[in-house]
Amino acid sequence: MTTHRLWLYGDNINTDLIFPGKYTYTLKTTEEIAAHALEDLDPTFASGVQPGDVIVAGRNWGVGSSREQGVTALKYAGVNVIIAASFGGLYFRNCINQGVLPIVCPDVSSAVQTGDTIELDVAGATITANGQTFGFTRLSPSVQAIYEAGGLLPMLQTRFRK
Repeated sequence: MTTHRLWLYGDNINTDLIFPGKYTYTLKTTEEIAAHALEDLDPTFASGVQPGDVIVAGRNWGVGSSREQGVTALKYAGVNVIIAASFGGLYFRNCINQGVLPIVCPDVSSAVQTGDTIELDVAGATITANGQTFGFTRLSPSVQAIYEAGGLLPMLQTRFRK
């Protein structure tokens, strides 16, 4: 079980709000990309996020385009877990491919505020926040294997080196 500080966001947060499209082909380094994470939604995020922080959101987190920067910007900023009521399908898959854990848990967002802490038990598939415990569905074994390897590319590199 691990404890994480969280950032709370609402419903229908699209990939352009997570990482502005105007930077897609201009920023190259991980530091540059992380510095612009969520800047149009929450200008305090990039300067305040700490490694290990978690995003908790409502419905349709990451809806919109398939640009990977919507995931990598958060990963480079130190976010390795995103909990949402639901995800855009492409965003969910991009999380797995980039080694960021997407957790679908519809009720957590109504029980927390930005700055709260949560306890996350991935093995037990539970989240504890403000005295309440919420269950979530585990990833399938094949998807879990990709996540545990650090993403799709690291998993494939490991497999083909054997």
